[in-house]
Amino acid sequence: MHIREWPVAERPREKLAAHGSQSLSDAELLAVLFGTGTAGQDVMSWARSILQQAGGLAELLSMPATQLRTLHGVGMARCMQIQVILELSRRYLASTLKLGKGFTNPQLVRDYLATKLRHQDREVFALLLLDNQHRLLHYEELFFGTINAAPVYPREIVKLVLERNAAAIILAHNHPSGVAEPSQADKRVTERIQEALRTIDVAVLDHFVIGAGETVSFAERGLL
Repeated sequence: MHIREWPVAERPREKLAAHGSQSLSDAELLAVLFGTGTAGQDVMSWARSILQQAGGLAELLSMPATQLRTLHGVGMARCMQIQVILELSRRYLASTLKLGKGFTNPQLVRDYLATKLRHQDREVFALLLLDNQHRLLHYEELFFGTINAAPVYPREIVKLVLERNAAAIILAHNHPSGVAEPSQADKRVTERIQEALRTIDVAVLDHFVIGAGETVSFAERGLL
């Protein structure tokens, strides 16, 4: 059955107009965005299919272009649309954090870091540099490693903090294995960074570990 033949209340665009975007499923949002399906598939069937192929919405949005193009019905134009969605999300979250709203809604910080780090296929160690009102000054990916580890040098963090005149920082790194549980090495390097920054009176507010579907906060675990 074509979407035009569905009951009006079940059509994605009509649901969006009547109840807002939050009422739509992931597949329905994609259906509204792309508008048409592929040969032999209406847009809803195709949207469900690519979500299934990708493993979910987060996985779809974070796929590199080469992998996106392997999905059925995703050509160059749709590949670019998907990449634009993720970049718009990143920029929205970054602008919100720059206004200092991230610390009234910590989920924003998690979401921003996930959009930056979850798709990486090697370990990346990053910093959020904050001013004295905890507004975002700068995001920096500082250390890069193998699939298992990235070398971290506290002196380089101190140097960057001084250059940016940051009053506090948040640490973050990804686990390409997908498991977000902090390792003993993660805990040791966090302690070393805290000690180094204590000498210049800069606080480490949190350390987030980004996994495949979970983000672990050191502060929430009582590890800071």
